[in-house]
Amino acid sequence: MRKFFVLLAVLCLTATTAFAALRGGVVYQVGPMQSLAKGGLEGSITVGELKQHGDTGIGTFDGLNGEMIVLDGVVYQAVADSSIVLVDDSVTVPFSNVAFFDEEFSKKFRNVSTKAELERQLNQFVEKNGRNAYYMIKLEGVFNSIGFRSEYAQKKPYPTLLKALEKDQTEFTLKNIDGTIVGLYCPAYMSGLNAVGWHFHFITADRRHGGHVMELALKSGTASLDKINRFEMIVPDTKEFHARDFAVDINQEIVKAEKGNVK
Repeated sequence: MRKFFVLLAVLCLTATTAFAALRGGVVYQVGPMQSLAKGGLEGSITVGELKQHGDTGIGTFDGLNGEMIVLDGVVYQAVADSSIVLVDDSVTVPFSNVAFFDEEFSKKFRNVSTKAELERQLNQFVEKNGRNAYYMIKLEGVFNSIGFRSEYAQKKPYPTLLKALEKDQTEFTLKNIDGTIVGLYCPAYMSGLNAVGWHFHFITADRRHGGHVMELALKSGTASLDKINRFEMIVPDTKEFHARDFAVDINQEIVKAEKGNVK
């Protein structure tokens, strides 16, 4: 009988380990970025469903209603005035990237004067550890300043992403603030499906403000990074999605929207 319980315990441990390995190590994406850029702003899965695929990540909500920050299993919405709202599981999502975060690397930063400089240092890390993998990042730090944006919700018929940002993007700058950057690195072969390189969202330590990062000056901080070698994407099965023509190259529009320089 004792051997039976030992064997049962081993089997349970093995199953638990296998489940953890299966659950983790996957970047889960809702919809291609091309669809969002072309005006595919209608949600295709719920926040409740999204949380089954990751506890850390970024994205947006139905109608481009603000910016999404997923941190420690909680889904936050940075609405147009930059304030943070906790999101109900029934809210739908047109685009997002999430993963179950498993820290593999840690990197300290000090006196990083621009977003470009932060990306340059992170790119050195990526080159060393594998530039064709995905990396999820959580960077907790003290910021001399941080600039970010959010958006007002759009109404049907939805405009393209750039048109929405041209008229309804709101921008903010906070100084001497503690907070966390959540971000994703996508390798070059993801061009079109997502924004290549680093994509950062920010939330203050008091969980009161946040948005899509446009510029920063980091006084000091520590980044945790998770290297991920698996990717999964779900696409909407709707008439609107299947009617869109994805043969046209819109990478420049995606880059412009990501940088926030839309006017």
